[in-house]
Amino acid sequence: MTSNTKWKTFAIQMATSENFDENIAHLLETIANLPKHSIIVTPEVCLTGFAYDRMNEAHEASLYAREQIKKISDDKIITLTTISKDGEDFVNRTDVIYNGEIVHTQHKVKLFPLGNEHHHFKAGNEEEIKIFEIDGIKIGIIVCFELRFTELWLKLRGADIILNPSLWGKPRKQHYEILTRALAITNQCYVIAADSANQDMARSSAIIDPNGKAISDDYAEVIEGTFDPREIKRIRRYIDMDIFHG
Repeated sequence: MTSNTKWKTFAIQMATSENFDENIAHLLETIANLPKHSIIVTPEVCLTGFAYDRMNEAHEASLYAREQIKKISDDKIITLTTISKDGEDFVNRTDVIYNGEIVHTQHKVKLFPLGNEHHHFKAGNEEEIKIFEIDGIKIGIIVCFELRFTELWLKLRGADIILNPSLWGKPRKQHYEILTRALAITNQCYVIAADSANQDMARSSAIIDPNGKAISDDYAEVIEGTFDPREIKRIRRYIDMDIFHG
């Protein structure tokens, strides 16, 4: 960390309809209304859902949405996951957009077998799961099902904040809440977990601090917290795990 500057943090817990245009318009309005100097995480494939019967249409919608989000990303770090194409293959793609630019992209590595993702998407490369930096903040991303693989947590050890866009089902709600909090505690960092608000989803979106304290509200569409780098330094001094030195 090179800065002690605080940022506002937001987990958008939105529902996804079958109307892609309406979903995009709603997300754009929501993001535009949030303050600058903020970190914003949206649920996994929140613009289209896993529209396996409309993949090309979902890809085109994603291209359009990314360009529109660039226009409203001044002093906002925005995480968006979409159905996209990589050559001839479809991928579950995560982009981080900041100040009008895509500053990081990765593809989902661990595809959820219960949702048949492995039949529709090409898996990403684990090397894409890494720490990257924006304005002195060390950031990592773990997408939905990837949260279950603790070996991926180790790849992000040293991050100040881990962003977790998800489409996590209600039957496994408790798993989601335990894993997101455990990730924050184990890596002594902030976690922003953004899950869908659709009826069959867990919700359980949260802003979690390095001590595991969570701000959450299953009935809110926007959950707000604060990223404070000083809290990361405090907890790493207080409980010295001898892993964040150097």
